[in-house]
Amino acid sequence: MKVINKYSVIVPYLYFMAASAYWFTVINRIEGITAYPILLLGLPFLWQLLKPNKQLNFTLGITFVCLSSYLIFGYLLNVSNLASFLPQTNALPFRGGIFVICNLLMALWIIRNSLKRAF
Repeated sequence: MKVINKYSVIVPYLYFMAASAYWFTVINRIEGITAYPILLLGLPFLWQLLKPNKQLNFTLGITFVCLSSYLIFGYLLNVSNLASFLPQTNALPFRGGIFVICNLLMALWIIRNSLKRAF
């Protein structure tokens, strides 16, 4: 149980690094070299794994909670068909919902870690 508690702290960082890597690969297939700035999104999470900082941790948590709430709002607009003027958004209702919920949960987990312990 101690091993699980010890390594459960890094799960949100690994999630956001994996999400940015996945987003990079998808955009790289379509856009090419212009997708490389997306890799910069994973750097703060990699920094948190290598050299933890409580202020950066809290800032990342608050930032991604705000972004996740924006994603939830966009997802709800998509599901309710209020944003029907965007035809390419109709392809991802289920996977998008899982992604939105996971983003919010991981961001809240980061905030919990920053308030609970100092690594």
